[in-house]
Amino acid sequence: MEWLNYHHLLYFWVTAREGSVTAAAQRLHVAQPTISGQIRALEKSLGKKLWERKGRGVQLTDSGRLAYSFAERIFPVGQDLLQAMHGQSEEPRASLRVGHAESVPRAVAAALLEPTFSGVDNPRLQCRHAAEEELLRLLEDGHLDLVISAAPAGPGHSRLTSHPLGDSPTAFFAVERLARRYRRGFPASLDSAPMLLPLAGSPGRRSLDSWLERRNLQPRVVGEFQDTALLKVFGQRGVGVFPAPAALAKEVQRQYQVKQVGVATNLRESLFLITGPGGFPIDDWQSLLAHARSSWRIPPRTPRHKRGRRGEAKA
Repeated sequence: MEWLNYHHLLYFWVTAREGSVTAAAQRLHVAQPTISGQIRALEKSLGKKLWERKGRGVQLTDSGRLAYSFAERIFPVGQDLLQAMHGQSEEPRASLRVGHAESVPRAVAAALLEPTFSGVDNPRLQCRHAAEEELLRLLEDGHLDLVISAAPAGPGHSRLTSHPLGDSPTAFFAVERLARRYRRGFPASLDSAPMLLPLAGSPGRRSLDSWLERRNLQPRVVGEFQDTALLKVFGQRGVGVFPAPAALAKEVQRQYQVKQVGVATNLRESLFLITGPGGFPIDDWQSLLAHARSSWRIPPRTPRHKRGRRGEAKA
Protein backbone atom coordinates (compact mmCIF):
# COMPACT_ATOMS: atom_id res chain seq x y z
CA MET A 1 0.00 0.00 0.00
CA GLU A 2 1.36 3.41 -1.01
CA TRP A 3 1.37 6.08 1.71
CA LEU A 4 1.35 9.84 1.37
CA ASN A 5 4.25 11.72 2.91
CA TYR A 6 2.41 14.30 5.00
CA HIS A 7 5.59 16.25 5.66
CA HIS A 8 5.91 16.92 1.92
CA LEU A 9 2.22 17.85 1.79
CA LEU A 10 2.67 20.26 4.72
CA TYR A 11 5.42 22.17 2.92
CA PHE A 12 3.28 22.38 -0.22
CA TRP A 13 0.24 23.52 1.79
CA VAL A 14 2.10 26.29 3.60
CA THR A 15 3.64 27.48 0.33
CA ALA A 16 0.22 27.67 -1.32
CA ARG A 17 -1.25 29.51 1.67
CA GLU A 18 1.64 31.96 1.98
CA GLY A 19 1.85 32.57 -1.78
CA SER A 20 5.56 31.93 -2.32
CA VAL A 21 8.46 29.65 -1.37
CA THR A 22 10.20 32.61 0.28
CA ALA A 23 7.25 33.33 2.58
CA ALA A 24 6.80 29.62 3.35
CA ALA A 25 10.48 29.29 4.27
CA GLN A 26 10.13 32.20 6.71
CA ARG A 27 6.98 30.71 8.20
CA LEU A 28 8.49 27.23 8.66
CA HIS A 29 11.98 28.51 9.61
CA VAL A 30 13.76 26.45 6.95
CA ALA A 31 15.83 27.23 3.86
CA GLN A 32 14.11 27.85 0.53
CA PRO A 33 15.85 24.89 -1.21
CA THR A 34 14.38 22.63 1.47
CA ILE A 35 10.87 23.80 0.63
CA SER A 36 11.45 23.36 -3.12
CA GLY A 37 12.90 19.89 -2.62
CA GLN A 38 9.96 18.75 -0.49
CA ILE A 39 7.47 19.98 -3.09
CA ARG A 40 9.35 18.23 -5.92
CA ALA A 41 9.28 15.02 -3.89
CA LEU A 42 5.51 15.40 -3.43
CA GLU A 43 5.01 15.96 -7.16
CA LYS A 44 7.06 12.83 -7.90
CA SER A 45 5.05 10.70 -5.48
CA LEU A 46 1.73 11.99 -6.86
CA GLY A 47 2.84 11.82 -10.49
CA LYS A 48 1.45 15.32 -11.11
CA LYS A 49 2.85 18.82 -11.50
CA LEU A 50 1.44 21.03 -8.76
CA TRP A 51 2.90 24.35 -9.91
CA GLU A 52 3.35 25.95 -13.31
CA ARG A 53 5.09 29.06 -14.55
CA LYS A 54 2.97 32.12 -15.40
CA GLY A 55 4.87 35.21 -16.41
CA ARG A 56 7.54 35.85 -13.82
CA GLY A 57 5.74 33.91 -11.12
CA VAL A 58 4.13 30.53 -10.56
CA GLN A 59 0.57 29.37 -9.96
CA LEU A 60 -1.14 26.16 -8.94
CA THR A 61 -2.08 23.72 -11.69
CA ASP A 62 -5.48 21.98 -11.68
CA SER A 63 -3.81 19.10 -9.82
CA GLY A 64 -2.25 21.62 -7.43
CA ARG A 65 -5.61 23.17 -6.65
CA LEU A 66 -7.06 19.71 -6.04
CA ALA A 67 -4.18 18.78 -3.72
CA TYR A 68 -4.55 22.08 -1.89
CA SER A 69 -8.30 21.51 -1.33
CA PHE A 70 -7.51 18.17 0.33
CA ALA A 71 -4.70 19.68 2.42
CA GLU A 72 -7.10 22.39 3.61
CA ARG A 73 -9.15 19.61 5.23
CA ILE A 74 -6.30 17.39 6.39
CA PHE A 75 -4.22 19.80 8.48
CA PRO A 76 -7.08 21.45 10.43
CA VAL A 77 -8.06 17.94 11.57
CA GLY A 78 -4.47 17.48 12.73
CA GLN A 79 -4.84 20.60 14.87
CA ASP A 80 -8.05 19.15 16.30
CA LEU A 81 -6.10 15.99 17.23
CA LEU A 82 -3.52 18.02 19.14
CA GLN A 83 -6.26 19.90 21.00
CA ALA A 84 -8.01 16.63 21.87
CA MET A 85 -4.77 15.17 23.26
CA HIS A 86 -4.46 18.23 25.51
CA GLY A 87 -8.05 17.94 26.71
CA GLN A 88 -9.28 21.00 24.82
CA SER A 89 -11.77 19.04 22.72
CA GLU A 90 -13.05 15.50 22.29
CA GLU A 91 -14.01 15.27 18.61
CA PRO A 92 -12.71 16.82 15.38
CA ARG A 93 -14.74 19.82 14.27
CA ALA A 94 -16.65 19.57 11.02
CA SER A 95 -15.57 21.94 8.26
CA LEU A 96 -17.85 24.14 6.19
CA ARG A 97 -16.12 24.91 2.89
CA VAL A 98 -17.71 27.98 1.31
CA GLY A 99 -17.09 29.60 -2.05
CA HIS A 100 -17.55 33.37 -2.08
CA ALA A 101 -18.15 34.60 -5.64
CA GLU A 102 -16.43 37.78 -6.79
CA SER A 103 -19.80 39.36 -7.60
CA VAL A 104 -20.94 39.27 -3.96
CA PRO A 105 -19.82 42.10 -1.63
CA ARG A 106 -17.69 40.85 1.25
CA ALA A 107 -19.96 42.48 3.81
CA VAL A 108 -22.87 40.42 2.48
CA ALA A 109 -20.89 37.16 2.64
CA ALA A 110 -19.79 37.94 6.20
CA ALA A 111 -23.37 38.64 7.30
CA LEU A 112 -24.59 35.37 5.80
CA LEU A 113 -21.88 33.25 7.42
CA GLU A 114 -21.92 34.90 10.85
CA PRO A 115 -24.08 32.12 12.45
CA THR A 116 -21.31 29.58 11.86
CA PHE A 117 -19.35 31.23 14.69
CA SER A 118 -22.20 31.41 17.20
CA GLY A 119 -22.62 27.83 18.43
CA VAL A 120 -20.58 25.56 20.69
CA ASP A 121 -20.28 22.89 17.98
CA ASN A 122 -19.98 25.34 15.11
CA PRO A 123 -18.04 24.05 12.08
CA ARG A 124 -14.63 25.29 11.09
CA LEU A 125 -15.24 27.82 8.32
CA GLN A 126 -13.07 27.68 5.19
CA CYS A 127 -13.71 30.36 2.55
CA ARG A 128 -12.47 30.55 -1.04
CA HIS A 129 -12.89 33.75 -3.11
CA ALA A 130 -12.99 33.27 -6.90
CA ALA A 131 -15.05 33.65 -10.06
CA GLU A 132 -18.47 31.97 -10.12
CA GLU A 133 -17.64 29.33 -12.72
CA GLU A 134 -14.50 28.18 -10.90
CA LEU A 135 -16.43 27.87 -7.63
CA LEU A 136 -19.29 25.95 -9.25
CA ARG A 137 -16.83 23.43 -10.71
CA LEU A 138 -15.26 22.93 -7.28
CA LEU A 139 -18.74 22.49 -5.79
CA GLU A 140 -19.65 19.85 -8.38
CA ASP A 141 -16.40 18.00 -7.71
CA GLY A 142 -17.08 17.91 -3.97
CA HIS A 143 -14.35 20.35 -2.94
CA LEU A 144 -16.81 22.97 -1.64
CA ASP A 145 -20.02 22.66 0.38
CA LEU A 146 -21.71 25.96 -0.49
CA VAL A 147 -21.30 28.81 -2.94
CA ILE A 148 -22.59 32.34 -2.30
CA SER A 149 -23.39 33.93 -5.65
CA ALA A 150 -25.25 36.84 -7.21
CA ALA A 151 -26.75 34.51 -9.83
CA PRO A 152 -28.22 31.00 -9.80
CA ALA A 153 -26.27 28.07 -11.22
CA GLY A 154 -26.70 27.97 -15.00
CA PRO A 155 -28.12 25.14 -17.11
CA GLY A 156 -24.67 23.61 -17.44
CA HIS A 157 -24.71 22.77 -13.72
CA SER A 158 -27.80 20.55 -13.48
CA ARG A 159 -26.54 18.73 -10.37
CA LEU A 160 -26.45 21.95 -8.33
CA THR A 161 -29.37 23.52 -6.46
CA SER A 162 -29.80 27.30 -6.14
CA HIS A 163 -31.58 28.64 -3.05
CA PRO A 164 -32.78 32.25 -3.57
CA LEU A 165 -32.28 34.52 -0.57
CA GLY A 166 -34.04 37.60 -1.94
CA ASP A 167 -32.88 40.75 -3.63
CA SER A 168 -32.12 44.37 -2.92
CA PRO A 169 -32.48 47.60 -4.91
CA THR A 170 -29.24 49.09 -6.15
CA ALA A 171 -28.02 52.36 -4.67
CA PHE A 172 -25.38 54.71 -6.06
CA PHE A 173 -22.78 56.36 -3.83
CA ALA A 174 -20.07 59.01 -4.09
CA VAL A 175 -18.05 61.38 -1.95
CA GLU A 176 -20.08 64.36 -0.73
CA ARG A 177 -19.10 66.83 -3.48
CA LEU A 178 -20.06 64.36 -6.21
CA ALA A 179 -23.18 63.19 -4.38
CA ARG A 180 -24.47 66.78 -4.17
CA ARG A 181 -23.79 67.28 -7.87
CA TYR A 182 -25.46 64.09 -9.16
CA ARG A 183 -28.26 63.70 -6.62
CA ARG A 184 -30.35 66.39 -8.34
CA GLY A 185 -32.30 64.87 -11.22
CA PHE A 186 -31.24 61.28 -10.43
CA PRO A 187 -31.07 58.99 -12.37
CA ALA A 188 -30.87 61.22 -15.48
CA SER A 189 -27.96 63.01 -13.78
CA LEU A 190 -25.82 59.88 -14.22
CA ASP A 191 -25.51 60.59 -17.94
CA SER A 192 -21.81 61.52 -18.52
CA ALA A 193 -21.08 61.14 -14.77
CA PRO A 194 -17.76 59.48 -13.84
CA MET A 195 -18.66 55.90 -12.95
CA LEU A 196 -16.88 52.97 -11.29
CA LEU A 197 -18.38 49.63 -12.38
CA PRO A 198 -17.86 45.88 -12.01
CA LEU A 199 -16.03 44.13 -14.84
CA ALA A 200 -17.96 43.68 -18.08
CA GLY A 201 -19.65 40.28 -18.27
CA SER A 202 -20.19 39.87 -14.53
CA PRO A 203 -23.80 39.27 -13.35
CA GLY A 204 -24.07 42.67 -11.70
CA ARG A 205 -22.56 44.49 -14.68
CA ARG A 206 -24.99 42.94 -17.16
CA SER A 207 -27.95 44.17 -15.13
CA LEU A 208 -26.41 47.63 -14.77
CA ASP A 209 -25.69 47.93 -18.49
CA SER A 210 -29.26 46.91 -19.33
CA TRP A 211 -30.69 49.41 -16.82
CA LEU A 212 -28.55 52.25 -18.20
CA GLU A 213 -29.38 51.36 -21.80
CA ARG A 214 -33.12 51.37 -21.14
CA ARG A 215 -32.81 54.93 -19.84
CA ASN A 216 -30.45 56.09 -22.60
CA LEU A 217 -27.82 56.91 -19.98
CA GLN A 218 -24.15 56.88 -20.94
CA PRO A 219 -21.97 57.50 -17.88
CA ARG A 220 -18.26 58.06 -18.34
CA VAL A 221 -16.79 54.77 -17.12
CA VAL A 222 -13.50 55.65 -15.43
CA GLY A 223 -12.78 52.23 -13.92
CA GLU A 224 -13.87 48.59 -14.04
CA PHE A 225 -13.09 46.21 -11.22
CA GLN A 226 -13.19 42.51 -10.43
CA ASP A 227 -12.78 43.27 -6.74
CA THR A 228 -15.85 45.19 -5.54
CA ALA A 229 -14.00 46.27 -2.38
CA LEU A 230 -11.29 47.95 -4.47
CA LEU A 231 -14.02 49.61 -6.54
CA LYS A 232 -15.41 51.17 -3.36
CA VAL A 233 -11.97 52.34 -2.24
CA PHE A 234 -11.61 54.35 -5.44
CA GLY A 235 -15.12 55.68 -4.85
CA GLN A 236 -13.99 56.75 -1.38
CA ARG A 237 -11.12 58.66 -3.01
CA GLY A 238 -13.55 60.66 -5.13
CA VAL A 239 -12.79 59.06 -8.49
CA GLY A 240 -16.43 58.48 -9.38
CA VAL A 241 -19.94 57.29 -8.54
CA PHE A 242 -20.32 53.57 -7.77
CA PRO A 243 -23.18 51.09 -7.22
CA ALA A 244 -23.79 48.86 -4.19
CA PRO A 245 -26.80 47.04 -2.72
CA ALA A 246 -29.18 49.44 -0.99
CA ALA A 247 -29.41 46.84 1.78
CA LEU A 248 -25.84 47.81 2.69
CA ALA A 249 -26.31 51.58 2.43
CA LYS A 250 -25.55 52.39 6.08
CA GLU A 251 -22.47 50.20 6.14
CA VAL A 252 -21.15 51.49 2.80
CA GLN A 253 -21.58 55.13 3.86
CA ARG A 254 -19.93 54.51 7.23
CA GLN A 255 -17.02 52.42 5.98
CA TYR A 256 -16.14 54.46 2.89
CA GLN A 257 -17.20 57.95 4.06
CA VAL A 258 -19.51 58.48 1.09
CA LYS A 259 -23.08 59.72 0.59
CA GLN A 260 -25.98 58.11 -1.23
CA VAL A 261 -26.77 59.66 -4.59
CA GLY A 262 -29.99 57.76 -5.27
CA VAL A 263 -31.69 54.37 -5.31
CA ALA A 264 -32.73 52.50 -8.45
CA THR A 265 -35.74 50.59 -7.12
CA ASN A 266 -36.16 48.52 -10.28
CA LEU A 267 -32.47 47.63 -10.61
CA ARG A 268 -32.18 44.78 -8.13
CA GLU A 269 -29.24 42.70 -6.94
CA SER A 270 -30.07 39.08 -6.13
CA LEU A 271 -28.38 36.62 -3.83
CA PHE A 272 -28.24 32.82 -3.87
CA LEU A 273 -26.82 29.99 -1.81
CA ILE A 274 -25.86 27.14 -4.16
CA THR A 275 -25.42 23.58 -2.88
CA GLY A 276 -23.96 20.46 -4.47
CA PRO A 277 -25.47 17.04 -5.22
CA GLY A 278 -25.36 16.05 -1.55
CA GLY A 279 -27.47 19.02 -0.41
CA PHE A 280 -26.62 21.14 2.63
CA PRO A 281 -23.58 19.83 4.54
CA ILE A 282 -24.80 20.94 7.98
CA ASP A 283 -27.75 19.66 10.00
CA ASP A 284 -29.30 23.00 10.93
CA TRP A 285 -29.35 24.36 7.39
CA GLN A 286 -32.86 25.81 7.73
CA SER A 287 -31.59 28.15 10.46
CA LEU A 288 -28.71 29.23 8.25
CA LEU A 289 -31.10 29.96 5.40
CA ALA A 290 -33.44 31.90 7.69
CA HIS A 291 -30.57 34.03 9.02
CA ALA A 292 -29.24 34.55 5.50
CA ARG A 293 -32.59 35.83 4.29
CA SER A 294 -33.02 38.13 7.27
CA SER A 295 -29.48 39.53 6.99
CA TRP A 296 -30.10 40.31 3.32
CA ARG A 297 -32.50 42.91 4.61
CA ILE A 298 -34.56 44.86 2.10
CA PRO A 299 -34.99 48.60 2.86
CA PRO A 300 -38.60 49.86 2.85
CA ARG A 301 -39.69 51.33 -0.44
CA THR A 302 -39.68 55.08 -0.66
CA PRO A 303 -43.19 56.60 -0.38
CA ARG A 304 -44.70 57.59 -3.73
CA HIS A 305 -44.55 61.34 -3.07
CA LYS A 306 -40.77 61.12 -2.57
CA ARG A 307 -40.10 59.31 -5.82
CA GLY A 308 -38.09 61.02 -8.53
CA ARG A 309 -38.52 60.85 -12.26
CA ARG A 310 -38.86 57.53 -14.11
CA GLY A 311 -39.99 55.72 -10.98
CA GLU A 312 -36.65 55.96 -9.18
CA ALA A 313 -36.41 56.79 -5.48
CA LYS A 314 -34.44 59.86 -4.56
CA ALA A 315 -31.71 59.68 -1.93
